[in-house]
Amino acid sequence: MSLEIKDHNKSKRVKVIGLKETSLDKLIFPFKKHTITSLEYKPFSRFTLAKSLDEVFEGKLSKSLVKIVNDRESGTAIIEPEINNKKFDKDFLVKLSTGLAYLMGNPNFDSMTGKYYARFYVKHQDSSDSYLRKAYTNLDLHTDGTYVKEKTDWLIMTKMEEQGVSGGESVILHLDDWEHLDELSNNPIGQQNFTWGSPKSKNIEYKVEHPVFRKDKNGKPIISYIDQFPEPKNMDQGLFLQRLSDCLEESKNKIEFPLPVGSTIFSNNYFWLHGRKPFKENTNLSRELLRIRGTFFN
Repeated sequence: MSLEIKDHNKSKRVKVIGLKETSLDKLIFPFKKHTITSLEYKPFSRFTLAKSLDEVFEGKLSKSLVKIVNDRESGTAIIEPEINNKKFDKDFLVKLSTGLAYLMGNPNFDSMTGKYYARFYVKHQDSSDSYLRKAYTNLDLHTDGTYVKEKTDWLIMTKMEEQGVSGGESVILHLDDWEHLDELSNNPIGQQNFTWGSPKSKNIEYKVEHPVFRKDKNGKPIISYIDQFPEPKNMDQGLFLQRLSDCLEESKNKIEFPLPVGSTIFSNNYFWLHGRKPFKENTNLSRELLRIRGTFFN
């Protein structure tokens, strides 16, 4: 079974993997073997699910994903399944996202939901303590896992459904395309330890310390940053974070695009930042997202 892989129309760094309905049909039976509950309670069942997914594509899906997400020149794949038919429901999307994740590595425990994944809504009204659910506020560019002890090598985000939506486009930026990378990654302040906390909704009681910028095994800069969670210790750190935030949001090399319903964006968390534009106000606004983040297999 062949895979359709092409460059995204906004950037050659982003690869689009199309999954045809005829291929997805072959997953209906093996996916039915696993309930959502069994996937949550029995981690080994997720590997079986991933194997069924990869077998349909004769091993080419796993090889393509691993190559793309690990490659500094690309690092992001968008998986677009043909799921216009009602036979592909939201449970199917959870299973497909789970299979994709376990072709890459082991998901982290998501403290926000107490599972290996998180599902959450963005709606017109919101009383949360995080920008994540605030529909009419810009979700600034960031990476995930800044406030937890676990490594976060990669991130999956799947758009489960939406209605009443205008705006809310995905925004991503490759670190190597950022105009201010040399200036800020080489700033000694960015290499100091910062304290990172999190709001109550994240269900993390501890704080961690790490710098904004490090180097990978090839000596290239990688980033761990989100605007809401660092707790600067002094004026230098506070002003550095303001400069960092301004330079990221003002970048002319950000990529903005609508993510189709049912699609999954799969990104390397070390050199891709992601965010979201504000939605246009609508009392009927509703978008459901699924998130999985984790580490590469050794």
